[in-house]
Parts: sequence; C-alpha cells; structure tokens
Amino acid sequence: MRHKIYQYLSVGIGCLISAVAINSFLVPHHLLSGGVSGIAIIIYYLVSWPIGLQMLVMNLPLFYAAYRLIGREYFFKTVYGAVLFSLFVDATGYLSTFMIVDDPILSAITGGIVTGIGSGLIFRANGSGGGLDVISSILKKYYSLNVGITSFSINCLIMLVAAILFGIKLAILTLISMFIGANITDNVVEGFNRKKTLHIVSYKTDEIIEVILKEVGRGATILSGKGAFTRQEKQVIFVVVSLTQIGQIKLLIQDVDPNAFMIVQDAVEVLGRGFTLPGPKQL
Repeated sequence: MRHKIYQYLSVGIGCLISAVAINSFLVPHHLLSGGVSGIAIIIYYLVSWPIGLQMLVMNLPLFYAAYRLIGREYFFKTVYGAVLFSLFVDATGYLSTFMIVDDPILSAITGGIVTGIGSGLIFRANGSGGGLDVISSILKKYYSLNVGITSFSINCLIMLVAAILFGIKLAILTLISMFIGANITDNVVEGFNRKKTLHIVSYKTDEIIEVILKEVGRGATILSGKGAFTRQEKQVIFVVVSLTQIGQIKLLIQDVDPNAFMIVQDAVEVLGRGFTLPGPKQL
C-alpha cells in the first residue's frame, strides 16, 4: 500500500513539474515539447486553444487503445497521469505570462532540465503521462518496435512541422531542450548515485581482498572461474565502489599484484546493505 502511495505521489509531482516547465520556459519563447503536448502547443500558438484541454482530448482515443490492447492496470495508470498532467498544464498556464528567463537558449536548456526531472519522476514510479508513451507501448507490444526509435521518429515529425510553421531556429532550440530533457530523464530514472563495478582476476586473491576491506572499506564477492586457454581454476573478485574510490582501489591492486587483470564498468544503480540499507560503513 505504501509503495502504491509513493507511485501515485511521484507521478503527481512529476506531472506538476513538467507542467511548470512547459508554461515557465517553453511557451514564453514559443518553444515546443515532444509528443502530444508538442502538438497541443503548436495548435495553441496558432489558435490559442488551452494546451491542457487539447492534450486531454487527444488522449481520449489513446485511453481506449490502452484499455483494449495493453490492459486495465496500464489503462488506470495512464488515465491518472494524463488527466493530472493536462489539469496541471492549464492550472499553471498563468506562468507563461512571466518571462522568467529572457534568453531563449537558456530557457530551452532550463526547460529541458526541469521537464526531464518531471518525466523522470513519472517513469521512475512506473507511471505514464499518456500520449506518446501509449503509442510506443502498443507498438512495442505488438510489433516489437523500439520505444526510443518510435518516440524519436514521431518527435522528428513534430519538429519538421514546427520548422515549417515557425522557423528553423525554434525547431533547433526545441531539439536542444528535448535532448537535454531525455538525458535528465534517464539520470532520474536510473539514479544519480552511480557506482563502479570491478572484476579482478589475480593469483593473489587473499591479499587483494584484505586491502579492499582494510583500505577501501568495501565488501567483495569471490567468484569461481576457469581460464579458457589454460583451463586453470581461478578466483574472480567482484566489488562495487563509488566513483571517488576507483582511483584508490586501482593503485592498491597494482601494488599487490601488477599483473592483475581488471575490468571496470558502470553500475547504473546499486541497492542493498552498505549502499541503500544501513550497514557498518556507508559511502
């Protein structure tokens, strides 16, 4: 129950942040966003119809498609997110009368950052704001099309229309905003607290583990392995460290065994004791 409350609260906050971004940074400079909101903003610039109301109307057939083609649970999440997003966009419409950032380039960058944070909160809670999310989900389920490619293709079409109607400068600034927003969304969804994972192959396993425990203060896991060429049994040390510890641990391992074989990789998100749960040592 607590998890559900967190999900709906996170989606609500994300919708509000995204709505504020549209009205505070995009609309004052005649910039666009992607998906259904982008189409609604184009129509708003042409005939001044309320953006949120347009988004809600455009989402109605998508609600039906989500219910029939994907399922009830996804349908309810989509309706909740899309309706809330539409209401927030019109409720915060008065913000478009203020020029919070007077430079269009800075406004595009800021709008992308704030939009990305809002979208990231929605997607991190496994929610949906309707529109392009529904279309992408349907195409992925029935035609195995990549969600990213589908979204990018539709947004490129929107940008082409925007360039024809309002000029190439607006389209380029919008693309900059969308690119920044997409990257911020990924960071929010995946987590900013990224770590590094190391796989270490050495004949001095015990010595390396000792310095990792003593000098770095991190635990490690010993994996069993076998050399493909020599067929000799080996031990592989697996350890997760913070970005600031990677240099230290590499130097320590070099001192213990200059011939050690190491692979360093990014860990998008680490959960568990010592990282997100209480432990004897925290980063």
